Amino acid sequence: YSNVFFCSFSAASVLLRVKLNVRRHLREKNTIPKIFAETVHRHGDKTALIFEGTGERWTFRQLDEYSNRVANLLLERGFKEGDVVALFMENRSQYVGIWLGMAKIGVEAALINFNLRLDALVHCVTISNAKAVIFGSELTDAVSEVHSSMGKAVQMFCSGDWDPKRVPQGTECLEPLVAGAPSHLPPRPDHRLFYIYTSGTTGMPKAAIVVHSRYYRMAALVYYGFRMTSDDVLYDCLPLYHSAGNIVGVGQCLIHGMTVVIRKKFSASRFWDDCVKYNCTIVQYIGEICRYLLNQPVRDTERQHRVRMALGNGLRQSIWEEFMNRFNISQIAEFYGATECNCSLGNFDNKMGACGFNSQILPFIYPIRLVRVDEETMELIRGPDGVCIPCKPGEPGQLVGRIIQNDPLRRFDGYVSQTATDKKIAHSVFKKGDSAYLSGAEGKAGMAAIADPSHSTNLEKFVKDMEKALPPYARPVFLRFLPEVNKTGTFKFQKTELRRDSFDPSAVSGRLYFLDSSKGRYVQLDEELYRSILSGKCKL
Repeated sequence: YSNVFFCSFSAASVLLRVKLNVRRHLREKNTIPKIFAETVHRHGDKTALIFEGTGERWTFRQLDEYSNRVANLLLERGFKEGDVVALFMENRSQYVGIWLGMAKIGVEAALINFNLRLDALVHCVTISNAKAVIFGSELTDAVSEVHSSMGKAVQMFCSGDWDPKRVPQGTECLEPLVAGAPSHLPPRPDHRLFYIYTSGTTGMPKAAIVVHSRYYRMAALVYYGFRMTSDDVLYDCLPLYHSAGNIVGVGQCLIHGMTVVIRKKFSASRFWDDCVKYNCTIVQYIGEICRYLLNQPVRDTERQHRVRMALGNGLRQSIWEEFMNRFNISQIAEFYGATECNCSLGNFDNKMGACGFNSQILPFIYPIRLVRVDEETMELIRGPDGVCIPCKPGEPGQLVGRIIQNDPLRRFDGYVSQTATDKKIAHSVFKKGDSAYLSGAEGKAGMAAIADPSHSTNLEKFVKDMEKALPPYARPVFLRFLPEVNKTGTFKFQKTELRRDSFDPSAVSGRLYFLDSSKGRYVQLDEELYRSILSGKCKL
């Protein structure tokens, strides 16, 4: 990451403020439900959540009452602190109320990506040791496909339109059960908050552990760092099974009393209309959302809104200025991080093109740095003393954060799988014998290399099988067919040369294909299509 620059004193002061707040909450044993109770006391009758799909508005008091009923229902059914319940549904206000209700009694929610199907879905439920699954009626077919693989001991609850003929046998309708449960405040244990799954583009998803202090830290860093207020209205069109939507977004509601507009799914054509309708002042984005908005035809509402800030990560430097000018956005609140990482960054000074800061003023508060890596293998490069070598200004490298478990900003809670946790930790990074989190490198568009010497692959069948087994983000955007796939001397697949060739048809011998999402099939990749992809005319 080379677009990181040195921070001002104001950024360092934000880190110090959040660190002190987290320490206070830990000392006072303030969980997210307990902090939310204070928010309800301050903002009881104010609108907390708006669900764009129905226009339904919940006040803070209504959200509190709904989550209490969920908590008491689960207690009545025998769930206890430390149990896990999988939550598998599309965005809506109930989503927040359900996991918040679980948190009030120490039941941990496993927030499962609603795009998952078959083996990946079963994997996410089973590795969490979930005793129940609460699913949205819109996902009944997906649940029915795998119900027999989950085991009879897993209880099933359906939220939404109820059709007893379609749901798996033994499933109960959630709504009347919640409505009939007591609304009083249940006991408040202190336990893990929930699990958020990594995307798992190179394998099955990993369940990252989110504790109460981490939830607070992530939400508070952007709130104070980007100078938000409780009077802001935030437009959240991101999936609630991920940290961007459920912590960075919804966290502003639960912790800071902000009104949050929840959208079922992102819509480029409805984006600015929604912002005008609900008087939004902050919008969230991730990845290519900003480019999708720029590709939309010009409409009046794109400059009639009250939005002053776009909050998110992944805005390309090449379209940064165009996005601000066209949509009249005065501040881009770009940040970089991951659900489980301890080295998040924030562009608190609105510097164009940057994803964050590297503090040289108060490094002991937030010890992070870029270190040199072998760009072919991504292995850390070490000096004669065995310690990692820091990057010079402007030099790309891998972001690392020193792990100090008793420091709320430096701790690394890891994953449910200890093996997965160990893979993200390096030693002797800042100094001999220390430990640090590796933030790795993320891919935006994967390529699969397939050995097909006889040219017998049926691409239509391949697409159908892939759609059943893989969520959209895990499907290879490019295919490369080879006579054979080369291996190293230790029988590992040789990926270095394949990565170097990329998807350039002039550099690749053999057949290349591109997944055209508009057509739902792979098309042959030629020079013209290659140039169209590079120019951004053709969407990945």
